[in-house]
Amino acid sequence: MQVLFVEDDAMNRRVVRDMLMVAGAEMSEAPDAETGLAMISEGGFDIVLMDLRMPGLDGLSAIQQIRARGDAKAMLPVIVVTADTANDIRSDCLRAGADEVILKPVAMTALFDAIAKTLAKAQGDEVLI
Repeated sequence: MQVLFVEDDAMNRRVVRDMLMVAGAEMSEAPDAETGLAMISEGGFDIVLMDLRMPGLDGLSAIQQIRARGDAKAMLPVIVVTADTANDIRSDCLRAGADEVILKPVAMTALFDAIAKTLAKAQGDEVLI
């Protein structure tokens, strides 16, 4: 599985990369949304993990740009990874086009559960949770 993690904090990227390695996934990193969008255009990812609060373009705007694409990459599964605990953050993310939201600090079980649920949904499989 090829994962793109769009996150401005290098330590957060390292922690998630280490978790994904346990599952045998390969992770590419983008330190900002603009770089992440360019990497998505180049292709090859099964899923995107997206931070919300980054310098420049924020995660919600980046998700909206992904969903507005005129190609198959518009359907690329996106999981928001955020420290934002505002009451309406989950609904804001889903409205922007995110498939799932998990909170920082990222727990391995939460990450793996969100990835499994999101990929199953993207493949049209029934998700029993």
